[in-house]
Amino acid sequence: MSPDWQRNWPAPAKLNLFLHIVGRRADGYHLLQTVFQFIDRADQLRFAPRLDSEIVLATPIPGVPADNDLTVRAARQLQQATGTRQGATIWLDKQLPMGGGLGGGSSDAATVLLALNHLWQTGLSRQQLEELALPLGADVPVFVHGRNCFAEGIGERFTDLDLPAASYLVVHPAVHVPTALIFGAPDLVRDTLPVNAAQYTQGSGHNDLEAVACRAFPPLTEALNWLREYVPDARMTGSGACLFAHFARRIDAEAALKQRPAGLTAWVADSLPAHPLIDL
Repeated sequence: MSPDWQRNWPAPAKLNLFLHIVGRRADGYHLLQTVFQFIDRADQLRFAPRLDSEIVLATPIPGVPADNDLTVRAARQLQQATGTRQGATIWLDKQLPMGGGLGGGSSDAATVLLALNHLWQTGLSRQQLEELALPLGADVPVFVHGRNCFAEGIGERFTDLDLPAASYLVVHPAVHVPTALIFGAPDLVRDTLPVNAAQYTQGSGHNDLEAVACRAFPPLTEALNWLREYVPDARMTGSGACLFAHFARRIDAEAALKQRPAGLTAWVADSLPAHPLIDL
């Protein structure tokens, strides 16, 4: 058995450095523009080969049926696309909060595609894996793509960016924000003017989902107000609930972390120049 079956496979978080909704397709999908930044906080996955063709999640998430779990769906998608009869048992060490806007479930699914394509030797290119990833969710392709980038469309068209190294203070208010609730809100702004990837600068833009989420979940507003005492352009990532502030120096992010209100979950994360599996 290949030693790669024994290793841990990271599934890193992402931040949306900005997120604009610029329109909506006839099928209801929102058209967006965003910058994806990978950070060094991650879930970890392990895999073991099976003699049958079953996909078994050894660490199920309470309340999530196996057939709905993105890791299982991703593995089955790869099986179906390649015709392989190989199976796998999957262990997931969940470190990223669910419903946090950090892309945890999407990142897990992407790592399953990348890892099992390698372990099963099914031979799909990264471009083919990106296409396979899109039906699993709008954020899954960027984790397969593996580069910090400016993204457009429904999140599947990428312009790679070299982003400066940075540290981020990430705050997770004690709320779970359902993505569908935010995107379905009647007062969501859906007509922000598009920008060009070349126009992006650190701190520019905003998150169109933030106002809707803050109105629906007051703890978000409270945490964001505190965070903006340190960094005025602190903002929400994805559809929430996590918030972040950008610091050029990690020591400054750590100093702000020490001042967080009692009971508020937060941590410091460093930017990544690319996904840890970019060279796979």
